[in-house]
Amino acid sequence: MRIHEIGAPKGARKTPKRVGRGDGSGRGNYSGKGQKGQKARTGGGVRPGFEGGQTPIIRRLPSIRGFNNIFKQEYVIVNLSSFDSLPENAEVTPEALLKAKIVRNLKHPVKILGEGTITKSLTVEAHRFSKSAREKIEAAGGRVRMIE
Repeated sequence: MRIHEIGAPKGARKTPKRVGRGDGSGRGNYSGKGQKGQKARTGGGVRPGFEGGQTPIIRRLPSIRGFNNIFKQEYVIVNLSSFDSLPENAEVTPEALLKAKIVRNLKHPVKILGEGTITKSLTVEAHRFSKSAREKIEAAGGRVRMIE
């Protein structure tokens, strides 16, 4: 037996009721579509999500719908704990972080966050710094330089 020979077990798939195919289909006078109305007509039925004319739930609850902020700026996040492997008095730039394999790519600007401790005096260059990261770097005798 091979994977392409496996089928659904007997009774798992039921053929749908074939309605609206004339009086001879064994469904009597209305061909299985009930009496008159929108659903009895050709092409009849309403679109998915239609609630009879009342405001649909997708419009009543915009939090579910969501939106994309086209002005959102994403950053590559680097914590101070990542600087342990760097030597004393090193100059930490986004390119140096890439070379040290701390960041994967430089598609987005780099932001330094203050998680962890720093004991070395480093010159750190990045696009953004959190307040705690700036304070910890300067307390360890290092310098902070912003890239514009």
